[in-house]
Amino acid sequence: MIAVQNTLVSDDLAEKHFVCDLKKCKGACCVQGDMGAPLTESELAELEAAFPHFKDELSPEGLEAIAEQGLYLHDEEGDWSTPLVGEGGKCAYVVFDEKGTALCGIERAFLAGKINFRKPISCYLYPVRITVYSSYEAVNYDKWDICSAACSLGKELGVELYKFLKEPLIQKYGAAWYQELVEKIEAEK
Repeated sequence: MIAVQNTLVSDDLAEKHFVCDLKKCKGACCVQGDMGAPLTESELAELEAAFPHFKDELSPEGLEAIAEQGLYLHDEEGDWSTPLVGEGGKCAYVVFDEKGTALCGIERAFLAGKINFRKPISCYLYPVRITVYSSYEAVNYDKWDICSAACSLGKELGVELYKFLKEPLIQKYGAAWYQELVEKIEAEK
């Protein structure tokens, strides 16, 4: 583990290689799983404010799921997440391009300049998951077989996970935190 400010970062971020390969996985992380994307409490208001500006990006079934379940769900463990289309289905915010690749409707609106909220940080950081404890946060790699093509491409290109996730890690923790992480990783090489 690498200690950076109030976080403990898994060595996997320095050791594992990763570059999303949407041509191969087709955005499977947005359509598989037993729950929606985790949301932070602060993202709830951002989602509410942005929704009127990106709802036209969403599919009819995504809009229906949101109408039935709400913009976000609160589970029995007290966590927030995005709603799903059907049980164990795709995220309600997913859209598909002409090649059948799952994309984030929220992010499409962000990239088009319609909103300032890019997408949930849990999605932007994936395949990293954050677990919040009382005095620190654990930053861990979530290995999932649907990302095997991303691992292969990352290895081929020589891109470690912490480098691939530079922008979302900076968004989550700040540039000074990221610089400290890089320095600690490079000092171990």
